[in-house]
Amino acid sequence: MKKISLGLLVLFGFIANAQSGIQQSEVTRIETELASDAMEGRALFTPGIEKASAFIEAEFKRIGLTYYKELQSYRQDFLIKGKKANNVIGIIPGKSKPNEYVIFSGHFDHLGMKESGDDKIFNGANDDASGITAVITLAEYFKKKNDNERTLIFVAFTGEETGGYGSAFFSNSINADEVVAMFNIEMIGTDSKWGKNSAYITGFERSDFGTILQKNLVGSGFNFYQDPYPQEQLFYRSDNARLAALGVPAHTISTSKMDIEPNYHKLSDEVSTLDMNNMTEIIKSIAISSQTIISGKDTPSRVPKIKK
Repeated sequence: MKKISLGLLVLFGFIANAQSGIQQSEVTRIETELASDAMEGRALFTPGIEKASAFIEAEFKRIGLTYYKELQSYRQDFLIKGKKANNVIGIIPGKSKPNEYVIFSGHFDHLGMKESGDDKIFNGANDDASGITAVITLAEYFKKKNDNERTLIFVAFTGEETGGYGSAFFSNSINADEVVAMFNIEMIGTDSKWGKNSAYITGFERSDFGTILQKNLVGSGFNFYQDPYPQEQLFYRSDNARLAALGVPAHTISTSKMDIEPNYHKLSDEVSTLDMNNMTEIIKSIAISSQTIISGKDTPSRVPKIKK
């Protein structure tokens, strides 16, 4: 029998922990609720998005997350063109590095409903109920694990589909210099172009964020790749963009085949089209790959700031 290094034993321990802590049944429960017809497509300023917000808030309360800064609830309210909207934010305070932040995020808004038709609801199962499902599941995983040295911030953004309003407001509420990394999760419900057990990271070449994640996954069978759709400019098309522009290693993790994804922004983006088993494995891999960042062992290099 060959000797097994201490590093591999630690990795296997992380994998076993993630395997036991992140269950497909729970992933399916959350995803199914967020993408249900009752949410009416989660369009901005509608009863449906209010239902989605209330569901996420209830999940954060169930998990036992604390409030963000001076907020008195999980809602971060703000105005968009004179109308009230809100992000949903929950916190797990860091033990030894409370002023160093690691963000896990996605967006909970989508396209709403058509006026008529047999199927008139844009359920947004992949875009981006899958990302919010990951955020909630990771929040529960890390809360139970209870060993994060850095403070973890879990954010469900609103207004992504209409201009990134939620992430813009949030980015102005936090000191970007104190944000160590941002895991923005967008459309992970379908297989990537490389098949199962894989995903890509937008802006991979802009920091060593992806390199750190991949290092933590050695031996797991999961791989992160560079964004294969550079022509789509995805790095600046999701909620990571606002903090990335301020120098934060803020990247989006996705599996969406942007050239041939059949249900993207269509009525057919429903739970039945998702690979729930693979999605669960992706969430587990995000949990494993983030370990050295949330522990304070690794600090990703900064992204070049965008000059105003």
